[in-house]
Amino acid sequence: MSNLNKQKEATPFAAHIGLDWADQKHFWAMRTADGTQHCGPLINTPEAIQVWAGELAQRFGGQLIAVALEQSRGAVIAMLSKYAHLVLFPIHSTTVANYRKAFCPSGAKSDPGDGRLILELLWTHPDKFRGLYPDTVETRKLQFLTEERRQLVNQHTSEVQRLISWLKQIFPQIVQWFEKPSCEMVGDLLKRWPTLEALQKASPKVLRKFFHQHNCRSEERIEERIDQIGHAVVATTDEGLLQTGLLCIRHSVAMLEILRASIETFDQQIAEVYQNHPDRFIMESFPGAGPALEPRLIAAVGTMRDRFHSANTLASFSGIAPVTESSGKSVWIHWRWACSKFIRQTFHEWAGCSIRSCDWARAFYEKQRGKGKGHHAAIRSLAFKWIRIFFRCWRDRVPYSEELYLKALQRHAPKPTSAPVEITWKTAAGFAKLSALSS
Repeated sequence: MSNLNKQKEATPFAAHIGLDWADQKHFWAMRTADGTQHCGPLINTPEAIQVWAGELAQRFGGQLIAVALEQSRGAVIAMLSKYAHLVLFPIHSTTVANYRKAFCPSGAKSDPGDGRLILELLWTHPDKFRGLYPDTVETRKLQFLTEERRQLVNQHTSEVQRLISWLKQIFPQIVQWFEKPSCEMVGDLLKRWPTLEALQKASPKVLRKFFHQHNCRSEERIEERIDQIGHAVVATTDEGLLQTGLLCIRHSVAMLEILRASIETFDQQIAEVYQNHPDRFIMESFPGAGPALEPRLIAAVGTMRDRFHSANTLASFSGIAPVTESSGKSVWIHWRWACSKFIRQTFHEWAGCSIRSCDWARAFYEKQRGKGKGHHAAIRSLAFKWIRIFFRCWRDRVPYSEELYLKALQRHAPKPTSAPVEITWKTAAGFAKLSALSS
């Protein structure tokens, strides 16, 4: 955290505000340092929020004001974060909901009431909530870009599944002829010949030219496909199914083309931002990360070194560390649900990739599988181990060195047991008894 942010946390707030946000109109409740309380509505427009923030700055002479709300990212955060005198404190919506149930078991709820509850939480438990201090511009760019790129990849996967589902119903040969029905060549083929009948009308010369234009150079494979096209049989003649299927296939092909171009654009932007990031030399040192996961690792932890006090804090925040619940003699261990799925996926995927390029990671993974753990459970165990290494490198701003890590493992390895014990017999008081003698 920067010195400015530390100074903000040490400075007492002139007022505390609980804001219950909504799409059209927010409700706020405020408590000043002398105990006076106020409340009121706030229209959700940049103009109204600017007037409201300006009035607060004028009333309290520009002193810092704590504002708690049930949002860590979104439109309200974006509009409020530009005012330097407002320090934002995100509170999880589940926390507010459970706090409301403690005093309103009937389930009664209102927006002004939630504003007062949020204010009460912040005022009563200020040590439980962390202020939202923005990271560097480069880091926040990577956070937004990598997360949105992942959303595009998920959308691409969903669209591919939709395309395959319809192809299997009306044009199943495409799935058999091509390993990746989502590739550009298949998309162009379906746009030009959307049905088997149309494809069979094309001459072998036209088909060979099409495949050559799409970098398919294996003449044997081309001739095999042409032969299969000629002997293929229509899967269905149901006009109702065909009409809907053709529309859905045309839509999926168009969407996949757009998504491929968008993902490529995001990749270019991410590479440009990552190239100039000051923590790039750390991320490049980790085996298995690669150009796709290295920027995501920066996005996961940021650059504020006091954000995580220990490796266990990072493991819990990322969702890799399990949760233990105990009551009496019962103990239940499960994986963490309340976490960022994107960050958990980042560390999980990195651990999975590391077993292909890191010998000790591969050995650790195989050891976990030998204990009876499934693939993903073993990967999570490896990710938990990687996080401890990652945290130390990230905190100290040093690149990862496999040689140093292996030497550290040897230093901390358990010492060998004492010399083996030789068991012999001796006679005492007329009875034979065992005697242990060190060899």
